Amino acid sequence: MMEKFLVEDSKLRLMVFRSAQELGRKVDRHLVRLYNLSEEQTFIIPMKENYFSDGHFKVELGKTVRGKDIFALTDIGNYSIEYKMHGFTNHTSPNDLFCQLKDGLGACNSHARRLNVVMPLLYAGRQHRRITRENLMCGRSLEELQDMLRVRTLLTFDAHDQGVEHSALNMEFDNIPTYGSMLEQFINDVDIEELKDLVFIAPDNGATTRSNEVLNCFSSSYVNRDSGSFIKRRDYNTFIDGKYPVVAHAYSGSDSLEGKTILITDDIISSGGSILDVIKEVKKRGAKHVYIIISFVLFVEGYEKFNEYYREGLFDRIYTTNLSYIPDDLASQEWLRICDCSNHLAHVIKNIHEDESISPLIKDKSRTVKVLEKKFKVKSEQE
Repeated sequence: MMEKFLVEDSKLRLMVFRSAQELGRKVDRHLVRLYNLSEEQTFIIPMKENYFSDGHFKVELGKTVRGKDIFALTDIGNYSIEYKMHGFTNHTSPNDLFCQLKDGLGACNSHARRLNVVMPLLYAGRQHRRITRENLMCGRSLEELQDMLRVRTLLTFDAHDQGVEHSALNMEFDNIPTYGSMLEQFINDVDIEELKDLVFIAPDNGATTRSNEVLNCFSSSYVNRDSGSFIKRRDYNTFIDGKYPVVAHAYSGSDSLEGKTILITDDIISSGGSILDVIKEVKKRGAKHVYIIISFVLFVEGYEKFNEYYREGLFDRIYTTNLSYIPDDLASQEWLRICDCSNHLAHVIKNIHEDESISPLIKDKSRTVKVLEKKFKVKSEQE
């Protein structure tokens, strides 16, 4: 492996935690190219993450960060990292990795010029509002980063509810959409005929806004667009594994999906049960092709059922990002397409570092339309 040397005449530094190592290296390579540097140079600070046998850990920085603009990259969804505690082998949890982030930021010891956090999968992001007697965990964690650790900017991707930013009004909260990269890959992959008649499906009410945003990315005369949504019916007399079970998915939308190409969009697949139910329902209504656009695939209960559905021809493909950990056996599945978002992230980091606007990078929906129309025009010219 080529030995890397820190860029000496730059205030930009990446603090890449082990949980986000692969993504961090890709972002670093893009930044090196953006700044026209040589390949042996790097923005990544050398550091150690030490786990102790009683469960404690500490982060040690290998170089000074005095006067530097730090971007700390962490993946709180990476459960692959193992450590020993009292002789037992444990896997890192979101709580472990969030504490580790705080320890790393604390190691900067007020010497850094600015602290910025890149946390693609937002810590406690689904505990974004108080429903019953519970802590507002996501908001509290943002408040802690802002008030105790003086973080200037937090970058996340497809936050479940961007409203959590109101808990930390003195810290920039930038929520970056991921669907641009996934939709471009989707458009390049599929046949023209599949793109002509699309129906955008939200698997539940919470995903409706996201589904509408994706629909608007296909604003082209070449495409007929329609939309629909499912409503979860739950059994509130039963409580299993911390939740009320879904007993049915009621569909609201165009009556016939016969021959249509379906795009199901959501931010996270957790167990995957709801998505499987939605796949089954749209196929019952005559859908010809089914694609799923998901920011983060967790598959906390495994993905065997998705293999079964794929073999039966119930869906065509799932598109996701490389922003959070995906085990190798899942990444190798024929039905999964992992879209690289590292270049996009590198441009966002560069703009923030240089105090430039990032709105053109995160709000431009015209890119997808241009890719779509280019595909139709090339096909037309070939004919």
